[in-house]
Amino acid sequence: MSDALIGLGGNLGDARAALDEAVRRFCDSETVRLVARSSDYQTPPWGVVDQPPFVNLCLRVETALSPHALLARALSVEASLGRNRAVERRWGERIVDIDILAYDDLAIDEPSLRLPHPRLAERAFVLVPLIEIAPERLIGGETVHALAVRLDARGIMRLPPKRLTT
Repeated sequence: MSDALIGLGGNLGDARAALDEAVRRFCDSETVRLVARSSDYQTPPWGVVDQPPFVNLCLRVETALSPHALLARALSVEASLGRNRAVERRWGERIVDIDILAYDDLAIDEPSLRLPHPRLAERAFVLVPLIEIAPERLIGGETVHALAVRLDARGIMRLPPKRLTT
């Protein structure tokens, strides 16, 4: 089994419910097993700022899937929840976004997959939740914690746990 770090985010509709469903579909416990999940965070938009805030979280998973198969699974889950990458603007509004942040210690630089994620070190909205579940994980020779402390995390707010309904 390989160890992978996954980032999820969304800002349309009930983003927390959509992300919960994305986690459930992505982590089926057969080929992708959830090891750890961060808290949910409300984060300001990045890249395109004229849109609602996002909800972001990170996962640590164990997987029997190759990096490319894991990416295919992420894209399939996004599509099953209504994401249509062909019509949305880059870094714009979305129901759900699933990114592979790191996969073991692999470095891949292909048009369809780059690992570790090429903008990971620039994104506090990823690194802040990632600190919760993998602060000492090395990515590009640096720990997640060391990468995170360099960034401005203003506007990022941990959301309270959701209430369970009976």
